[in-house]
Amino acid sequence: MLLRVGPAALPRVLRALGPAPVASMSTGTFVVSQPLNYRGGARVEPADSSGAEKEKAYEPATGRVIATFTCSGEKEVHLAVQDAKAAFKIWRQKSGLERGRVLLEAARIIRERKDEIATVETINNGKSVFEARWDVDTCWQCLEYYAGLAGSMGGEHVQLPGGSFGYTRREPLGVCVGIGAWNYPFQIACWKSAPALACGNAMVFKPSPFTPVSVLLLAEIYTQAGAPPGLFNVVQGGGATGQLLCQHPDVAKVSFTGSVPTGAKVMEASARGIKPVTLELGGKSPLIIFSDCDLENAVKGALMANFLTQGEVCCNGTRVFVQKEILGKFTEQVVKRTQKIKIGDPLLEDTRMGPLINRPHLERVLGFVKVAKEQGAKVLCGGEPYVPEDPKLKDGYYMSPCVLTDCRDDMTCVQEEIFGPVMSILSFDTEAEVLERANATPFGLASGVFTRDVQRAHRVAAELQAGVCYVNNYNVSPVELPFGGYKKSGFGRENGRVTMEYYSQLKTVCMEMGDVQSVF
Repeated sequence: MLLRVGPAALPRVLRALGPAPVASMSTGTFVVSQPLNYRGGARVEPADSSGAEKEKAYEPATGRVIATFTCSGEKEVHLAVQDAKAAFKIWRQKSGLERGRVLLEAARIIRERKDEIATVETINNGKSVFEARWDVDTCWQCLEYYAGLAGSMGGEHVQLPGGSFGYTRREPLGVCVGIGAWNYPFQIACWKSAPALACGNAMVFKPSPFTPVSVLLLAEIYTQAGAPPGLFNVVQGGGATGQLLCQHPDVAKVSFTGSVPTGAKVMEASARGIKPVTLELGGKSPLIIFSDCDLENAVKGALMANFLTQGEVCCNGTRVFVQKEILGKFTEQVVKRTQKIKIGDPLLEDTRMGPLINRPHLERVLGFVKVAKEQGAKVLCGGEPYVPEDPKLKDGYYMSPCVLTDCRDDMTCVQEEIFGPVMSILSFDTEAEVLERANATPFGLASGVFTRDVQRAHRVAAELQAGVCYVNNYNVSPVELPFGGYKKSGFGRENGRVTMEYYSQLKTVCMEMGDVQSVF
């Protein structure tokens, strides 16, 4: 791997990426010759690497190739699943308290290594290192939360007639597969693995081929924390590797985060083996700004709902409905603040928006802005390629954050998920009207409302067809609260106590204490 990093950050990144680095400070880069698969407690080359498909991962800030790796084929996937299956036999026998201790130790290591993990995440993903640290905080918090729940997993006792009784047991599923997205590589791996491991399962995780690097750090941290070898394995690859995982007969469950079309393929492949799936898919979420809101908070909420991670967030509130009485004031403030967003090198502390994930995605997002203008939307700011002053960044995938107004519900920018820093502002008159328009979408991941009226807040939250509703805030992710969608945005949940149910199965035991009453 070839990574760009400054001299001050080099020691912690070398530590994060492991042994055997060769540094070249004259070029501002260094090379790490290490495999990107993780199996049986160690980094390994794929078993079927000969003639296999190769993938390249890029540093979004510079456009440089930072990793070239082999996609895992049938043999490698099988070995990873078998290693997980062997670890599961050990792990499932441990008490919840014992499993919780391992998760707590892993959380401690993540917290201790926050800066270096965030730096690696920024290099491979493009988000600002400031924001990446937030993400890492949610990761160790997630592990701590499920460590606390691990010991509470149990069933109930039911008294039956004649002294007989029954009871239920919550049992792990077995080998679970996690398939991650490129916008939150490390966080998604934690959100999927923490409840899975807390319940007694093992996991094979496939990150996005765009962001293959940081999940290796999590795999090594689990091993360092005392997890049995093979409990958390990593295989690299694209859609073909994912399909092999979904169809493997020894995989008990699949949890996927990504696009709706890929989610449909995951569901289809898993259905052949009658495997339960969790799907966290895309969205086109509404954010409703009523005239009685706290305008300052509403503006900040709209920025948080559209520009985190360069707008590459599935639950972003990209359809911003503003009541007509405050449309002018709100729009003026949003544009003013958007124009002040610092774009540039994501490793610099004052940067608030880095590059998009890759060149094709940048061109796709810019294409949405072009179509919006053709359909009558007005660009108030941004929506153009951006070239930072630093010459090292001239080949990065940057654009200026965009605010669109004069939008209509039938426009492409309002109908389709853009997954970039593009906010579409629409006006409305009444509560009933905006609810009907907000719900007129095949998606249902998230929603938001800003109002001072408590009754209205509860009323609107109840009517919005979405798995999450933020009231007077947006894009906060407390691990204690479930996260997931309605409609085409998927089903199942991440985070919260309920996720323990998605990584376990219920067994009923019926105990007869008397004689069998037979009809024969």
